[in-house]
Amino acid sequence: MQQSNTYIIVFSVVLTIILGLLLSGTSQVLGPLQQEAIALDKKKQILGAVISASEIEAMTPQQVNDFYANRISATVVDLSGKEISGIEAEKVEIAKDYKRPADQRQYPVFMFHAEGNPEAVESYIFPLYGAGLWDAIWGYIALETDMNTIGGITLAHASETPGLGARITEGEVQSRYVGKKIFDESGALVAVQMQKGEGKDYSADAHKVDGMSGATITGNGVNNMLKAYLGHYEAYIKSKSSNQAVAGL
Repeated sequence: MQQSNTYIIVFSVVLTIILGLLLSGTSQVLGPLQQEAIALDKKKQILGAVISASEIEAMTPQQVNDFYANRISATVVDLSGKEISGIEAEKVEIAKDYKRPADQRQYPVFMFHAEGNPEAVESYIFPLYGAGLWDAIWGYIALETDMNTIGGITLAHASETPGLGARITEGEVQSRYVGKKIFDESGALVAVQMQKGEGKDYSADAHKVDGMSGATITGNGVNNMLKAYLGHYEAYIKSKSSNQAVAGL
């Protein structure tokens, strides 16, 4: 009986070691691939604010990486709009920073350049992060060079309700933001508000978009997210707007 117990113990220990080694080896092999997939998905989301989803879907992973490298540059700023050196924008983890006070966060800014002209910026892209009905929501918003007009937006979620709040990922919903303004005529940041209910025409209102039926809380989450993060970037946005105005004189 003693030999039997010893055998079982030794067998369990050996099996545990073997399984541990296998899991460790698998993690080492798959880890880099997982990181590459995460980085590729982030690039697609950033690009989705300035080019159509169909264009991105038609690209291979290598084409996405090449397009991103050729057309996107980036920087990181603080709440006052000043650039922070030595930090790679793509590596800033917005979800983790979201838990910190606003004045302690790092804010990536992505610039979309004209094809063949790395000196010409066509759009500025800003990350967004907030809370929906059930979990986190996030995205990227592109501003045209007037630093007021929305050129595009991508929105994503962790677990919003299918057919309701989850519709924020649909192109038709996101397209409602294109051409809207984030500042009012007095220069105050008002962002853009998704309205309750659906089916109304807000084309004449620069700061409102139609809502999603049955998804008021998710819509409010998007509203809060937009207002908060555009507010975090307001100093940078206004500094760039001033520079654009001076350059145009």
